[in-house]
Amino acid sequence: MKDRANESAPVASPRVPGVLIAGITALISGVSVFVNSYGVRDISSPAAYTTAKNLVATVVLGAVCWTGRSLRRQRNTSAPVNFVTRPPGAPAARMGALEWLGLAYVGVIGGGLAFVLFFDGLAQSEPASAAFWRDTLVIWVALLAVVLLRERIQWWNIAAIGMLIAGEVVVSGGVGHLAANRGELYVVASSVLWAGEVVVARRLLTRLAPATLSLIRMGVGAAALLVYLTATGAFGVLASFTSHQLGWALATGLLLGGYVATWMTALSRARALDVTSVLASSALITWLLQLTAGTATFGISSLGLALIALGAGLVAVGAFRSMRSLSPDAPAVTR
Repeated sequence: MKDRANESAPVASPRVPGVLIAGITALISGVSVFVNSYGVRDISSPAAYTTAKNLVATVVLGAVCWTGRSLRRQRNTSAPVNFVTRPPGAPAARMGALEWLGLAYVGVIGGGLAFVLFFDGLAQSEPASAAFWRDTLVIWVALLAVVLLRERIQWWNIAAIGMLIAGEVVVSGGVGHLAANRGELYVVASSVLWAGEVVVARRLLTRLAPATLSLIRMGVGAAALLVYLTATGAFGVLASFTSHQLGWALATGLLLGGYVATWMTALSRARALDVTSVLASSALITWLLQLTAGTATFGISSLGLALIALGAGLVAVGAFRSMRSLSPDAPAVTR
């Protein structure tokens, strides 16, 4: 299949490194978690709330894609153009069955089922426990990336993962509150499914534009969530949103669109393990906003957040050094 909407075009060089874009994604994620903590309180069905956000994000991503395609006709080299442009050297051959299966996984599983499992698990778990299991994503990505993507784990990757996990343990108040109940198992399952999506997306992004995968993830995922709402009888909640609730969906959907766009772009330029490690620093952004709002205070959790920041920083430094050692004069893109 020829991806006419995302044909290769001249792109400014050097491009922004993937780990730096992952830092922007972490910033958006941290803000999004903070905003969502307020928005989700106004809607009785977390699944309906998630579906509304996904629909808004799909529209936002569609608008960015339209802008990028329009600018590309003018030989522009801005971020929207890079977003809709396939990677240099992408194969022109038709997609095979495994790649179509990968697209289905990203849309139905990553953009749909994993969200359902996470929010159902969140409703049945303690917040601290759910947050801890959600943040084990970096472990699952590390395991899958080594086996399936052949990514090498450097010493700084091991040290960074250790800091990130230790930081999460401190922030969540230790591991004594963890329990193998249904809710926590759902959260673990969602993290594993999202880790699989990271690996699949990283592979697909060697031939597809970030925009293509972003739209598939959010569009197909939103459709899957609509089916879920209908099957569970919760569609009425979505259809009866008030203007206030629609406002929350619009705000959080805009953030989600920015998150997915920058996340896919980062994955197209850097290793899956490095991108996921940097994303863990979003917890620090959320805490700073909570501190400003007066809902968080300095305490033992500050030590955990410092460890998370150090771990993410170590990944960024290590990734930059690796790129320089491979090719000092080449664009900052990791394949």
